[in-house]
Amino acid sequence: MSDYVLSCCSTCDMSEEWHARRNIACVYFNYELAGEPCKDDYGATHAPADLYAKMLAGAEAKTSQVSAGEYMDAWRPTLEQGRDIIHVTLSSGISGTYASACVARDTLAAEFPERTIIVVDSLAASSGYGLLVDRMADLRDEGMGIRELADWAEEHKLEVQHWFFSTDLTFFIRGGRISKAAGFFGGLLNICPVMDVEPDGSLAVKEKIRTKHKAIARTLELMGQLVQGGAGYGGKVFISNSECLDDARTLGEKIEAAYPQMNGEVEYYPIGATIGTHTGPGTVALFFWGKPRA
Repeated sequence: MSDYVLSCCSTCDMSEEWHARRNIACVYFNYELAGEPCKDDYGATHAPADLYAKMLAGAEAKTSQVSAGEYMDAWRPTLEQGRDIIHVTLSSGISGTYASACVARDTLAAEFPERTIIVVDSLAASSGYGLLVDRMADLRDEGMGIRELADWAEEHKLEVQHWFFSTDLTFFIRGGRISKAAGFFGGLLNICPVMDVEPDGSLAVKEKIRTKHKAIARTLELMGQLVQGGAGYGGKVFISNSECLDDARTLGEKIEAAYPQMNGEVEYYPIGATIGTHTGPGTVALFFWGKPRA
């Protein structure tokens, strides 16, 4: 067993089984649904279908980042056991949770001066964040020390490529990412915005593709342009989705055919409540190791 704990938040949009299998600690994000305080806990509080049904029916959903106090409560038992912590946060370009984690780190450092606490800003989101932490778990299991692992993450985190498309613009309009006028005409024309995560960790609309099938084809084309190793790609591919698993599988099957040397089959995960309250249903997100985002 390593002498440190690798930790991340539930906004990595993986699963409880993944956390247990990979031995990665989890800190849960928070949200409110129609005034009810909830945990972003891989659907235990609200299954994705239930969450989106309530949102579409008009229930207001609000997200809130993990507070410094919550991080401290989560990390203190590990530090009391004499173990160190490296925690990877959701992108600072999307959430203020990185700042909260740094406050918790600095406060606990005074209480546990003999321990090492490292906070890494993933500059990633959803299962792209998960893909980064998954590879960090591999390196930890291979014997990499905590400081080496933090340095590796800083050097390579922008190599995680994120590409999203959505067939339902409702919540992008509500969140102000797409104007009402653009959303109205986009709906009439079956526009599917193709988005990515930028080098600063923020989300950006890159292209507006007409029809879902063309959006799937364009996402596959973008992977071909950016993936490490070209057709010989040997890394993992994660795809997350918000209640549109058939669309995710259509893309995934094309990827498996195009990259026969990839590491295992495409892995599919639901988009969690924190990210899902902003995307709503109908979003497919592709993650792979590629050229550094620039």
